[in-house]
Amino acid sequence: MRPIALLLLLFCAACVRPIPPGTTQLVYATPYGPGHPFSRADQAWMDFVRQRSGGSLDVRPVWSGALLSADQSMIELRHGVADVGLITPIYVRGGAHLVRVQSGFYSGVEEIEHQVALYRCLAAGSPQIRQELHGLKVLAVQGGGLPGIITRDRPVRRLADLRGMRIRVPTELTSVFRHLGADPVNMPMGEVYSQLAKGVLDGVVAPPDTFQALHFAEVAKHFTSLKVPRGAYPARAMSLERWDRLSPEHQRVLEEGIAIWEAALAREIRAATDQGLEAAAAGGVATHDLPQTEQSRFDALYLRDAAANAAALARYGIDGTGVFRAARASVAEDGQINCRSVPNAPAA
Repeated sequence: MRPIALLLLLFCAACVRPIPPGTTQLVYATPYGPGHPFSRADQAWMDFVRQRSGGSLDVRPVWSGALLSADQSMIELRHGVADVGLITPIYVRGGAHLVRVQSGFYSGVEEIEHQVALYRCLAAGSPQIRQELHGLKVLAVQGGGLPGIITRDRPVRRLADLRGMRIRVPTELTSVFRHLGADPVNMPMGEVYSQLAKGVLDGVVAPPDTFQALHFAEVAKHFTSLKVPRGAYPARAMSLERWDRLSPEHQRVLEEGIAIWEAALAREIRAATDQGLEAAAAGGVATHDLPQTEQSRFDALYLRDAAANAAALARYGIDGTGVFRAARASVAEDGQINCRSVPNAPAA
């Protein structure tokens, strides 16, 4: 049914919005609706592409997961389900081991632009990262605001309060939270609201913008401002096969659009953080600060676990430790990035 539904969707869309003669149209797919902060950044990029190309390159969005799935979008893009799409390599179960694990190497990097810079440093020096992204042309790297801990009805005032809680966490934090006595699980963020509402989850590691963007203020009543490091990863891409069929002029437009897209994402993420905090306050969400001693303990656990996760990639023939060391060597005390490329990192 899915191929038939896809063809009907594209046919109906073409009926509603005919493509002008001489225009190349790209289909962009995302799991988010048009009002989400990520989608507003996507729309800013689409406007740039249309204007910069003089209307000869047009992007038609397909919102709300109608084409791409959250955990298989990289494979679907490679097979032409959409021309351009939002990808989440940190959620895939296989084939992007290093891209996923490296997102846990960003301790001390708080600014979105610095997160993106560190990812580019690591990617430039690692053939393995390039291999894991084969068949794709990356069009934007995305960082994010530092997450905290959002809980349904039990406040977290110290790390010991996490014991026994079922918490949705990013992959790189699974063993850290397990060490703290929590029951960590990983799932696409779009599923978290319903799981919190049902009481299946006790909480989620997420930035404050989710109080509004994902309506978490409706199902959670506590926010703990633990500074959880946030990594960057390739988040928008297109099929390399489709890229190769574009004209050089249109390729140049999309190359210029990378900086536009990344800046729009950073801008929308920051605005969404402010709006999320306002929504939390309006929704009666209580905020809690951890003592600095607890933050320091968490930071030590985070780095120890990141090093262990990096070393564990050796079973796949991946030099994760080399990438981890390059990441730590590239982060200055003030969070600035002084790129230290990964030396002689072998592809698996």
